[in-house]
Amino acid sequence: MSDKEVFTENDWRRLLASLGEDPNRPGLHETPARVAKAWKHWTSGYEQDPVEILKAFEDGAEEYNELIVVRGIPVYSHCEHHLAPFFGKATVGYLPNGKIVGLSKLTRLVDVFAKRLQVQERLTVQIANTLMEVLEPKAVGVVIKCRHMCMESRGIRTPGEETITSAMLGELQPNLGLRTEFLALARD
Repeated sequence: MSDKEVFTENDWRRLLASLGEDPNRPGLHETPARVAKAWKHWTSGYEQDPVEILKAFEDGAEEYNELIVVRGIPVYSHCEHHLAPFFGKATVGYLPNGKIVGLSKLTRLVDVFAKRLQVQERLTVQIANTLMEVLEPKAVGVVIKCRHMCMESRGIRTPGEETITSAMLGELQPNLGLRTEFLALARD
């Protein structure tokens, strides 16, 4: 990234001034540094390789042939249209085909993609496709439920609405029984 492309604390000071604030007043004096640090964290997913997170292992997995589901995975992201936060919970599951992954890795996978500028639909598909590609399971299911601040705090102003997206890959597409089981496990 060239120096012209780097967004600095000075740019955050200019933003505050453009809003009509005094970036030097006591309450805002350290805000540019704090905001720069926060955005580095909120977009740290660009620096992580999701494939590296999903190192699979086969020890004991060859015997297991039922769904593995982790639900209640926190999702904190920012929409690419307004840079507004959206947040909620994800459920991620798969039907192994001889390989499993540590359960915490599913949470980390969600986090890697959530810590990028996103739309919820793409976030859902990225998680599902990566699991399918790396683990080569028989099936993958992802359901994400989020509240979007761009809808709640501006525009239509609909507080409390949830957007629900899902991706069903492999045997979850044609197998209605398996699909019903996954969705039942995904329900709160």
